[in-house]
Amino acid sequence: MSHHDAAAGTAAVPGGPPDRLRDWLEAAVRAGASDLHLVPGYPPVLRLHGDLIELGDPPLTPDDAAAAVGALCPPDAHDHFRSHKNFDLSFDLPVGGRAVRFRANLFHAGRHPAACLRIVPDAIPDLDWAGFPVELADRLTGLRDGLVVVTGPTGSGKTTTLAVLVQRLNTAGGCRIITVEEPVEYVFPPAAGSVVTQREVGADVLTFADGLKYGLRQDPDVILVGEVRDGETARMALSAAETGHLVFTTLHTRDAKGALTRYADLFPADGQPGVRAQLALSLRAVVAQRLLPGAERGGKRALAVEVLWVTPPVASAIRTGKVEGIDNYLVTGRAEGMVTFDESVRRLLAAGHITRAVAERNVSDTALLYR
Repeated sequence: MSHHDAAAGTAAVPGGPPDRLRDWLEAAVRAGASDLHLVPGYPPVLRLHGDLIELGDPPLTPDDAAAAVGALCPPDAHDHFRSHKNFDLSFDLPVGGRAVRFRANLFHAGRHPAACLRIVPDAIPDLDWAGFPVELADRLTGLRDGLVVVTGPTGSGKTTTLAVLVQRLNTAGGCRIITVEEPVEYVFPPAAGSVVTQREVGADVLTFADGLKYGLRQDPDVILVGEVRDGETARMALSAAETGHLVFTTLHTRDAKGALTRYADLFPADGQPGVRAQLALSLRAVVAQRLLPGAERGGKRALAVEVLWVTPPVASAIRTGKVEGIDNYLVTGRAEGMVTFDESVRRLLAAGHITRAVAERNVSDTALLYR
């Protein structure tokens, strides 16, 4: 979640949810939805494989939505929600004999409370389910140190990708892993030979930057930073990567090139040359993601990835701020493992994971699909 002013917490829903709210949450889980939207003026709406599906209830009144949001908001957070207008939390709810984890963003719209609830899968997906390339995962998790940025729009699967990669390191053993998240979504199970601590911003630590600062005193090998949102967090992540740690994080940008400029833009203009020099030294890779409609309507979406590895020419472009040349390196650097979105879409079409119409809408030049 990218609300700078939102607090966060993890809790059981106080006193359990009211019956109607429980029904909507259970319907979302049974349907396999990713999100449940509760907005005044609309019926409860599910996000299912990218499509919006209305539940059969009548449109919610402002009072209906306020009652649902009030039940979700912990008692000690009501004042914060009223004054800041946003609140992030996660909670567990028993559904069908198992605990299901939800991530919720409570917000105001049209002066009325509303909510978006994300259903967090109870197990960390494997690479095959996530659609993430095995050879890319092996190379990323084989890095000894440095910064890896996963970027893409909201809802493009960045959190899932990070969880899949960190879980591979966890199960391989020999890793001290620290995460700083807002809120904690996937919970990493204990694995032989590894130790994982997950810290939630707002509950276990005040800020991402604090989580990083104190995390460096906890003997980490691998650090997962849920999101880089400000210069202080960006600087600490770079420092951790420079000092022998493998750091994974996310940004919200459209593509790999955008992640490079976005990272530098988190700093004042006079500090950007120094940051670009650090980034050129410590950044190892940028993976940009998009989820495309799958070949079957209503089926699982397909993951398209753009992969930028920081080779010497790329490092030079970062250092000098001449990132407009990055697109050319992506096209010509296939031998180094570079992948463009166009090439990723072409592979998804060839494998039958997406339709020709979807492929043609998501490439810069349709002729590239027929090479």
